[in-house]
Amino acid sequence: MNVRDSNGTALADGDSVLVIKDLKVKGTSLTLKRGTLIRNIRLTDDEGAIECNAEKIKGLVLKTEFLKKA
Repeated sequence: MNVRDSNGTALADGDSVLVIKDLKVKGTSLTLKRGTLIRNIRLTDDEGAIECNAEKIKGLVLKTEFLKKA
């Protein structure tokens, strides 16, 4: 599988990524701010999404178009 971030850089399990845009998280009142570092990502079956844990949110799924490799 070929998973890439917003800049076209390849992503792998365990990489760290930065959020490039403020994202509202559905189901909570929290917002992931631009520049938030997310560590230890996990790839999914979908090339456009990753799983991760961020701050106080567990089991978060993010689209790769809003991320760049750190």
